[in-house]
Formats: sequence, structure tokens, C-alpha cells
Amino acid sequence: MPIYKLPVEHIFPNPNFAGPDGLVAIGGDLNPLRIIEAYSQGIFPWYNKGEPILWWSPNPRMVLFPTNFRRHKSLKKVVDSGIFKVSFDRLFSEVISSCATVSRDDMVGDTWITDEMKHAYLQLHSMGIAHSVEVYYMDKLVGGLYGLSIGGCFFGESMFHHKTDASKVALWHLVDRLIENNFDIIDVQQETSHLKSLGATSIYRKEFLHLLSISIKKESSIGSWDVGVI
Repeated sequence: MPIYKLPVEHIFPNPNFAGPDGLVAIGGDLNPLRIIEAYSQGIFPWYNKGEPILWWSPNPRMVLFPTNFRRHKSLKKVVDSGIFKVSFDRLFSEVISSCATVSRDDMVGDTWITDEMKHAYLQLHSMGIAHSVEVYYMDKLVGGLYGLSIGGCFFGESMFHHKTDASKVALWHLVDRLIENNFDIIDVQQETSHLKSLGATSIYRKEFLHLLSISIKKESSIGSWDVGVI
């Protein structure tokens, strides 16, 4: 199928017309407003260094409904032990830099979190739209995750850990916050066995876009999520 080249305006083609691999469009830029528009339509940027910007909406789509998060007894024991401390939005730059060292299973070559991508998400963080969860062990950052909050959706981008269970603890606390604030869905984009074991499920793109169109109309939780160290 023909590949849609993005114009200067922040508009995208219908993601239902994406190619078999989920590719929706090529080009454009990483202007924060374009990124927000993309996520609001179920589209996200993902590309290797040296490539043009590629925009995707895969089918199926893996999502985690917050109330379906599997709180395994072993993980609950770790959380309850207090060996890890957790914060929100305190070390966003450090979290995204650490995530950049983690390769996605289906990405070959350089990290997909390019310097250009980092800059864009740091801008979104300063706008109160991108958020991070930090996990500490003995006052050292050992895990975390980051993503975007738009309407009733949290769009998870990446996570990392340098100590066993640290990223799971980050997700545990994120889910707690999202449930408390009546979020509907966590978009985790593509299926992984790790997230599936924690309750995520794959749904058809058509269903995802329908759920998104409803949830995105909710008031966004904009601003810092910092509530101190937990």
C-alpha cells in the first residue's frame, strides 16, 4: 500500500488504513503537539537512528486495563517489604536515559529512543503530559518507566530495571495511581510475554481505537505527579 507522507500540519491518516505491519505514515517531526495528536488517535512514533520518523498503529494492540493488573503474591511481598522506594516525576530525564539502554525485542540496531526522541519527551514532561515512575534501592535509581497521560489513557513508552523486580514495582505503583484517578487503560503498544504475565491482553485495533475515542475525552491529569517518596 502507498505510505502516507505527513504534511506540515499536525494531521494523520485514519490508523485503520495502516499497512499489515501497522505502519501509518512517514515523516513529519516530533513537535510535542504532533505527538499528542498522534497518541490521541492511537498512533505512536518508533524508528531507528538514521531513519525517517515512522508512525505506527499495530494490530493487534496490547493493553493493560488497570484493574486487571495481576498482583502476584511474590511481587506483593516485595512491595510490602519496603526494600524499594518509589517516586513520580522526580528523575524523568534519568529514567528516559536509562530506558534508552534497553533494546526492544523486535528492534535491531541502535536504540529507538534517539536524542531527538528524548528531547521531544522532555518537552512533553515539562508540559505536564509525560510522566515517570522512579524506583530506588538504597537511594540509588534501579528501575522505572515513563509514558504519556492523555484523557483517561496512559500510554506506556518504556521501562527499565537494574535490580530484579524494580520495573514491576514501578508498574505496581503506576497502576495504583491510575486506578485512584479513574484511568481506563494503559496502552503498552506491542505484545510481550512479560506484560502478558502481569495481566496485559491483546485486542483488535478497531476495539482499541473505539475505547480510546471514549477515554480520550476525559479531563487530562496535567502537571507534576510528584507526591514525595513512597
